[in-house]
Amino acid sequence: MTQLILVRRDLTTAAAADILSFSFRKNAYLPYTKLSAAFTADISDTDEYAEAKLYVGGKLIHHGSIETLDLRTSGGVQKIYLTSSGFTAQLCKNQIEPGLKMSVSLNSLMDSFCTLPYVEHENNSDTGNYIYVKQNTAMWDAVASLSYKLRGSYPYIRGTNTVMISPYSTPEDFSFAESSCLFSGISADRRKIGSNYHMADINGEYGHYDLVDSDTLSYKLVRHIYSELDMRFLYSPQQALEYRDKLDCRAMKSRYIVYSGYNGEDLWDKLYIGGQLTGRIAFVEINGSSKGIITRTGVYMDKFPKE
Repeated sequence: MTQLILVRRDLTTAAAADILSFSFRKNAYLPYTKLSAAFTADISDTDEYAEAKLYVGGKLIHHGSIETLDLRTSGGVQKIYLTSSGFTAQLCKNQIEPGLKMSVSLNSLMDSFCTLPYVEHENNSDTGNYIYVKQNTAMWDAVASLSYKLRGSYPYIRGTNTVMISPYSTPEDFSFAESSCLFSGISADRRKIGSNYHMADINGEYGHYDLVDSDTLSYKLVRHIYSELDMRFLYSPQQALEYRDKLDCRAMKSRYIVYSGYNGEDLWDKLYIGGQLTGRIAFVEINGSSKGIITRTGVYMDKFPKE
């Protein structure tokens, strides 16, 4: 059963009478869930409604702020079109105070930040030496810097709005026989990868810090990228280039399956295809209509650790 709930500013609710179609997206490299939907409901104005919740198979998979709400009437029939992003999207739209922050943990970083509705985080008090926050840095970018300093990883969202930097400790196993799927596939995306990275030193001069990605060059792709000295990696400037390379290689290869329905998987659960462990789930995409629900789920094979 699929259910769409709209929450008013006074926290009372209204349910969609008929969901005509919906699209849900969740991705290890997207810091929030995304929902778009077309539906009917007893709604006469847009001003009251602030939040959207989507349940699929009884599981709450999206809880976010309503970004657009469009009421259209034609031939006496009203249809409503909605887009919504999870509340963790606000981590991308709020800047953090710049400067050097010493002995920072995820707990201290998140708990000292402004309160965002419904946003939670894993309990993690591990500290790094420091993180450096540049002017105009979004809170999510600070979390990403800390995650890389502590674990060499990239943060992700578990559940609807929980920020994680560690692999989920009690993942569920989701096993699929290829014969039971609509189809399976392997995909490559090399649009963002770089070949040669160059970073200036403290005097703004180039030639001291360089990195060559031989994998990119092997695809006959030549892309030189220049940047200023990254103050986040003063203790080891070469790591700044390695981090940039890993960022550009995100999601460069994936393995996935497409099946009817939705089994309840989430990011960092374990995916088995044909009895073999494929990896930790990195994306879940669900499309629904009157014809049913189709889910695409899979893993990424790139330079960030997946365990």
